[in-house]
This record gives sequence, structure tokens and C-alpha cells, in this order.
Amino acid sequence: MRRLAGLIVIPLLLLSTAACGDDGGSDSTSSKNGLPEITAGAKFGEKPTLGKGEGKPPKELQTDVISEGDGAKLKKGDAIQVNYLGQSWDSAKPFDNSFDRKAPFDLTLGAGMVIQGWDKGLEGQKVGSRVALGIPPELGYGAQGQGDIKPNATLVFVVDILKATQVPTTAKGTEVAQDNIDLPKVGVNTDGKGPKVTVPKTDPPKKLVSNYVLESKGEVVKETDSVVLNYEALLWKDAKTFDSTYKNGKTVTFPLPQLTLKGLKDGVVGKKVGSRVLVVIPPADAFGDKEQQGIPKNSTLVFAVDILAKV
Repeated sequence: MRRLAGLIVIPLLLLSTAACGDDGGSDSTSSKNGLPEITAGAKFGEKPTLGKGEGKPPKELQTDVISEGDGAKLKKGDAIQVNYLGQSWDSAKPFDNSFDRKAPFDLTLGAGMVIQGWDKGLEGQKVGSRVALGIPPELGYGAQGQGDIKPNATLVFVVDILKATQVPTTAKGTEVAQDNIDLPKVGVNTDGKGPKVTVPKTDPPKKLVSNYVLESKGEVVKETDSVVLNYEALLWKDAKTFDSTYKNGKTVTFPLPQLTLKGLKDGVVGKKVGSRVLVVIPPADAFGDKEQQGIPKNSTLVFAVDILAKV
């Protein structure tokens, strides 16, 4: 089964090299666990500057709370938003940071969206905290490395925890009649399992369809939001499932401004958080006349989407 997330979202955490601008602030702070010193921009919200690691890097995950916030503690399954800067232990040059992009990073904690050192190191930390992480290779990118990150590199991150939202296990709401026999039917179960999707043996619609299956009373999704979704994704032609977050056991968090699958973005915007929505995407709003990782060209796509939360 193909994972769709890598196709429809701009590559996110830790994979791109960000240019480094001027450093803000002149404060410095030392780590309690032997991690590199923050030589400038030590306060929460400022872009930090890290010194080079000294001596042997830690062999186990190291977590240093630089400043503790007063928000809720992070739990597995929370949708969180952070700013971060990362560099290798033996370097004084960051390989990535979100401060320069002025675009915080959204993820679901414990969902395997990021390296294990993040999932393990951020769990239990409080919203509003600045945390430094020292991540050994086996909890980072291991012997493969990644981009500018060398194989077997120990990584150091400074992470500002901006927000956290508890994510429910399923959509809930008022059932909406599915009385169009020419459209797929979506199950209305609320047990956290994937809904059954039945695709009719008719020609697909030529225009985008976005219909409530379960309509909640939550906030309306805006095109600038980041949303946490569970979904079943099928091909109209043979009703074959090509992706399912339910089967993978991991929700996905999509920053909608970065979502490149137009039909899915348009199908979610304007709908209410907590709802289940049927989205049918014609080829022009999907991948058009290009094959994408086993999805045939000119395919109409069918999504049953639970909009679980927005960050």
C-alpha cells in the first residue's frame, strides 16, 4: 500500500537545508547535560545559535529543559506545533531550522512522522517550553544519514513547543443522508476503525465532491490551518485502497498551505473539525495525466476523511 503523505505535502522536518540569517539576541546558556551551549538567542521564541559539541557525544538520548513552560504536558497522539533548529554534534552550522522560514512545524507526537529522538524526547514536555535534545544516531538517521547529515551523526536540536491539541480517535456528529446513488457510500462507525467505502459501478463525477457523512459542531477549517486527518483513500476505477492511515495506525498532520493535492485541500477547507467527509477528486484536481507511485494517470480518487483536529 502506498503512503500518500510524501506525495502531497512539501517535504518537512529535518530533510531540507535552510539558509542561516543573522542571529537574534545576545544571551547565552549552558546545557545541564553536556549538550552544546546556546551562545545567542537563548530565550523562547528567539532563533538560537549553538556552539560546537565538545568531547564525545552522548550515546543515549539527552533532554535538557532550557526554560519550562506552564502549559499541558505532551502525550502520544497530541498534534503539536514547534519551532526548531538542528545541527550535528561536530558542526557549528545548522542543517535546518524553522525560524528562518517563519513557518512552525506541525506533527502528531508518537506517530512516526519524525525521527525517534523527537518522539521520545518531546513526550512529557510542557507547552511553552524550550527543550534541547541530544540524539544518538540510532534515534536519528543512523548509518544512512540524510541530506547534509552525515552517516552515524549525533544530532542536537533546540525546540520551542508552541501548541498542543489532543486528537480524538474518530469523527463524530450528526449523520447526513447519503442518498445519491451515483456517489460512494461511507460507513458511519465511530469506533476508531476505518469506515467502509463502497464505490458505485458508474462513471465518476467530473467535478470535485465534498459531502458531509458525519457533521460535527466544530470550527470551520480555513485554508491557512494545519489539520490532523485519518482517511481511507481509494481509486474510483476498481475501488482499490491505495492508502489508509487507519491501517497504518498513524494519523497525518497536513499544513494546508503546503498541501499540493488540490482536491483534498479544497475538500477539507470549509468543513467542520470533528466531521467525516466524502471527497471525490477528479483527475484535474488530483494527479492529472501523470502516474504517481502506482496511482494510474487520469485517476479519480475517493477519500473518506475524518477531520480530527486543527493545530
